[in-house]
Amino acid sequence: MILFFTSPIGLGHASRDIAIAEKLKLAHNEILFVSGAWAVNLISKNGYSASNLYKPINFYIHSGELKKSFIWLMKYLSYYKKCKLAAEEFLTKHDGIIVSDEDFSSIAIGEKMDRKRILITDITETHFTRHIVSIVERRMNKIMQRMIERCAYVIIPDYGDDRDNLVYVGPIVREVSADRNALRKKFGFNKKTIILSSGGTEAGRYLIERSLEAYRKLKEKMDIDLVLVAGPLQNLTYLPDFHHVGLINNLHEYIYASDLVISLAGRSTMDESIAYGIPGIFIPIKNHFEQEQGAKRLGYKHEDIFRIESLIEEKLDSQNKITPYVNGAEKAAKLILQSL
Repeated sequence: MILFFTSPIGLGHASRDIAIAEKLKLAHNEILFVSGAWAVNLISKNGYSASNLYKPINFYIHSGELKKSFIWLMKYLSYYKKCKLAAEEFLTKHDGIIVSDEDFSSIAIGEKMDRKRILITDITETHFTRHIVSIVERRMNKIMQRMIERCAYVIIPDYGDDRDNLVYVGPIVREVSADRNALRKKFGFNKKTIILSSGGTEAGRYLIERSLEAYRKLKEKMDIDLVLVAGPLQNLTYLPDFHHVGLINNLHEYIYASDLVISLAGRSTMDESIAYGIPGIFIPIKNHFEQEQGAKRLGYKHEDIFRIESLIEEKLDSQNKITPYVNGAEKAAKLILQSL
């Protein structure tokens, strides 16, 4: 049995874990997921059993900027303790290897129970706080480093040189079910099409507002369409001049069929854009170290949101380079199967 503990903060963790699960070639009843919030919906819609045990906390986001980072960190520690209790209760009832996608509570409990553990992560330490208040976070990072060192494998969805128990597998993305032209026909993409994704949290609202404003100006001079994948966002007010598909379980196929994706700088969406060869605009939440680092590797920063209109025009005028992609999901699956 493989027990996937998937962080429910956003939907990117669930997306890449589904990609790995598909490559494991095991019956769905041999894989159990533990997560929370909208991640459980996404996992369940893909045919896997998922226990809704975690209740993630929200960032304090105002106008696309992370605020009150220390307060958030304190709430995260409380959330972490609750997750440990839930993970311990679950693991006492289920045998199997623990595969954790940035859910360190299950890693901590698995170590306590002497269970084999595999971690999937693209960060090995956090940097949410600064100055004197960062003392707590530095202590937390030291504990995290010790847990990382004691895992059987640490799977990193990036390119790099393997060392110790760290294995770099490259971007982990889901497979598409058809070629691009067939998907465009299926989704009704007849013009140059933009996918606007807000991710799995409320943090994307500011990006949506700015992007729709730019889209409406460009629509006056360009023959384009926009598809909004708003996910959990509720009470959005908008004019019926674009398509709103809500939460879908195949966002990766919409991205593959599109001409441009606009999103926060979440790792999975960026990896899908890179792997499929689809141009992307990725705006990080200001002061969110993980998103800022991820966006920087593609040449973006938070301030680019103020020139999003020109960026859209520039990217739509470029030529898509759709090429066969190497999927790290297969390599990750092999490591997990070897560990069973």
